[in-house]
Amino acid sequence: MTRDLTLVVNAGSSSIKLAVFDRGLDEMIAAAVTEIGGAARLKLGGQERVATAPDHDTAFAALLAAVGEAGFPLSALAAAGHRVVHGGRAFTRPARVTPEVIAAIEGCIPLAPLHNPHNLAAIRALVRIAPDMPQVACFDTAFHTTNPEVAQRYALPAAEDAKGIRRYGFHGISYESLAARLPDLLGTMPKRVLALHLGNGASLCAIRDGRSVATTMGYSPVEGLTMGTRSGSIDAMAVLRLASDYGIDGAARLLNHESGLKGLGGASDMRALHAAGTGAARFAIEHFCYWASRHAGSLVAAMGGLDCIAFTGGIGENDAHVRAEICARLDFLGVSLDSKANMERAGRVDADGSGVAVLVVPAEEERHIAKVTATMMQKPNDRFQ
Repeated sequence: MTRDLTLVVNAGSSSIKLAVFDRGLDEMIAAAVTEIGGAARLKLGGQERVATAPDHDTAFAALLAAVGEAGFPLSALAAAGHRVVHGGRAFTRPARVTPEVIAAIEGCIPLAPLHNPHNLAAIRALVRIAPDMPQVACFDTAFHTTNPEVAQRYALPAAEDAKGIRRYGFHGISYESLAARLPDLLGTMPKRVLALHLGNGASLCAIRDGRSVATTMGYSPVEGLTMGTRSGSIDAMAVLRLASDYGIDGAARLLNHESGLKGLGGASDMRALHAAGTGAARFAIEHFCYWASRHAGSLVAAMGGLDCIAFTGGIGENDAHVRAEICARLDFLGVSLDSKANMERAGRVDADGSGVAVLVVPAEEERHIAKVTATMMQKPNDRFQ
């Protein structure tokens, strides 16, 4: 087997996903360990089995072993690309992994304490077991570093900004991938794109001339839209009240894991809410759509208009009702859906005569990381810092 395969690693706070892509960016195999520390399951291709994974190191080792047994050992891999949640101000684009880059990612841990340590653990594990394998870090925050300073700064004293308390934005790999594919989908790159990454984590991004100019997530992934279990934007004084009532850890748990769709409707999964059909479930869905469209208006203002809407993410790709509700609230901007195409999840779902193109674009974060990694392997002297 030739060494022309790229390993992509996505290490989350409670799960790890691996995928192997060939030179043509076709996915050869995918594997994941879900619920690390709990009832862990190892998924490999279409197979699933119970896995022993009390921690991330054990889970990562189990995944590498399973992928190797399936015919893709480390010796067959040319490089590894990693999703890293937070790059702070240091990283505005992907970077070849070096000791200096590892140290800089570690320096961002206070900004992403639930994610960066696990991202780093996978990088360091490969450094130990495959020290000659080139590695690339792709940052979820990097795409949004093109936001103007007025969009990134909170109205806080300069000393607080210097600590890193500012808006960063997330889902950047998803948005960058989406923006890169729009010219092929539409024949040209729209000037002003409203991108909606809607899933358990949800955000919006204003993309003007291919660059992020505004986004809804901020210092953390809690800010912005109503999400599966995250509250979305909430008054700072209300957060202080929650911290007074429950302590800092208790408030953080409530805002991150017990709020959003779950707090409003009793379930974090949009499909479960549709199936439940209760008043609370219907309200949770309405809340999600209302705040998505309300934030959309803000981002359209940041772009100075709207030429294209692109839905991605699990809800964005699969929930025709949510797409229809959001677009109906934006009809004053010239948005009009083709109901049949929307129900069929066709790539282009706007109606004839719509003033705004509307697309459903499958999320391809892992493939995008593989593409970036392969490209960087052709530029050995460019660390993309």
